[in-house]
Amino acid sequence: MRKEDCFYLGKVVSKYSFKGEVLVKLDTDEPEIYENMESVFVQLGQNLVPFFIDRCRLHKSALLRIDFEEVKDEPTADKLIGSELYLPLTMLPKLSGDKFYFHEVIGFTLMDEVHGDIGIIQSVNDSTSQNLFEVEKDGKQLLIPISDEIITKLDRKNKTIHVKTPEGLVDLYLN
Repeated sequence: MRKEDCFYLGKVVSKYSFKGEVLVKLDTDEPEIYENMESVFVQLGQNLVPFFIDRCRLHKSALLRIDFEEVKDEPTADKLIGSELYLPLTMLPKLSGDKFYFHEVIGFTLMDEVHGDIGIIQSVNDSTSQNLFEVEKDGKQLLIPISDEIITKLDRKNKTIHVKTPEGLVDLYLN
């Protein structure tokens, strides 16, 4: 499985028991939908390795307690601490309305209420305190905040996101 075909689920943060169970900090708003997984991909080095699950359940809301088939002692569990977990993109729940996953809007056109077409979304920068669309227009890069106040409509059929950018933001980049 290629990493590009997967989404980040979470990270192994600690051991839970002497029997090899681990705790995973999930990166999701709905942790309960991942309680009954049968398998997951664990990043070991540069590879995604499938791990089968004997049992997994929520532990203190955002943590998932996992008992892997292949991990039955502390030394083996120690080797997994810090490892990232992934699932295939096909396992993401479908979103509707104006909700979207960052990976699905790459290539969408941003249409501003005042300026019209302000470019194509190249990527999403989620490493800052405010998530940003990285948009390219005529060889220039624009950074547009992702927020409910700015996004007015998501049109999946036409691959367009309609936005109302703050006054002067687009001019800052294009003029």
